[in-house]
Amino acid sequence: MGKLLVIMLVCIFMAFQSLEALDYGDALNKSILFFEGQRSGKLPVNQRVTWRADSALSDGRPDNVNLIGGYYDAGDNVGDGNSDHSCWERPEDMDTARTLYKINSSSPGSEAAGEAAAALASAALVFETVDSNYSSKLLSHAKSLFEFADQYRGSYQASCPFYCSYSGYQDELLWAAAWLYKATGENKYIRYVISNQDWSQAVNEFSWDNKFAGAQALLASEFYKGKNDLGKFKKDVESFICALMPGSSSQQIEPTPGGLLFTRDSSNIQYVTTAITVLFHYSKTLTQAQVGSIQCGSTKFTVSQIQNFSKSQVDYILGNNPMKMSYMVGYGNKYPTQLHHRGSSLPSIKSKPEKINCNGGYSYYNSDQPNPNVHTGAIVGGPDSSDEFSDERSDYSHAEPTTYINAAFIGPVAALIGLNSN
Repeated sequence: MGKLLVIMLVCIFMAFQSLEALDYGDALNKSILFFEGQRSGKLPVNQRVTWRADSALSDGRPDNVNLIGGYYDAGDNVGDGNSDHSCWERPEDMDTARTLYKINSSSPGSEAAGEAAAALASAALVFETVDSNYSSKLLSHAKSLFEFADQYRGSYQASCPFYCSYSGYQDELLWAAAWLYKATGENKYIRYVISNQDWSQAVNEFSWDNKFAGAQALLASEFYKGKNDLGKFKKDVESFICALMPGSSSQQIEPTPGGLLFTRDSSNIQYVTTAITVLFHYSKTLTQAQVGSIQCGSTKFTVSQIQNFSKSQVDYILGNNPMKMSYMVGYGNKYPTQLHHRGSSLPSIKSKPEKINCNGGYSYYNSDQPNPNVHTGAIVGGPDSSDEFSDERSDYSHAEPTTYINAAFIGPVAALIGLNSN
């Protein structure tokens, strides 16, 4: 019994050491580096992901507009819709159609315009003290996009069934108005969300499609600053948190046996990183308002409990899980090697300059060897509901990285760095 106890204590100590050894700064740096591997267009001279090269240099040309640049959204080469999904080639070799989809007054897309308005308004806040002229330009475009989205209300349908909106456009309009209020302080945006507060719904996910929880979190922070008419948004975001917290009497999202929130078996980690973005944000809101907890039915959760649960999700992604592997490529000693990712899975154009055509790439796709290019920082879709991960290139639901997974991971890991520095 004595030896068994010693062994158990050693195992616990080693597990604790492993958990404590997580380097959030390294994770943050790598999660940002990932985006350099997703770049489209002309690459800058300081490009660090050297297996990538210039690509899609004629985007928009058939329609006489310059759309060169941006980011590929995932392991595909989208912009070009479904034709790309039947093709496996490097972005640098692309010969599939680069179809331009657009919205206007007769073919509206309030989701697309509202989301762009929110993005530009939030970016204006970032650049406000760095480049005030650029910040003003972003804010001007954000305002006009929001006005367009609201004036010509309609759901974006141009490229369905590719990235359809299932939640409608009301969430994007609230999301945009919330960010525009934060960026401008203009009360007309508060009046807008109050007059449309019936749009707000109690939800259990926050995603590229459904922005309600994000808008609710932003507006709840304004409630605590004295905007008492925003109480519905406070109620709704707390309903979101209660739907996620283990032990809540209103819990809706069951975790895996290893403790990972599991919303659905298709790039599930995207719902984890977005959820904990809201949880960390709201815990900060509560702290600033000197509110110590929220009530979920008969259960109370303190700010620390919300933060600790959110931390457990970050730690799971970085390796504290039953597979003992990081789901971020290049982080830790064990991580996915067969990403469902065209550029990563094919030889770099710098090492193999000969064109690899659409069908020619499938010999690499079907290989069981690790990808030749390590896409550092890429976070994949993650394990199944049993915490299992097979690391197979063909398994896009689990092995594909996306920009919307990584983008939502940056906030939580930055929050942990901030908490650790206090």
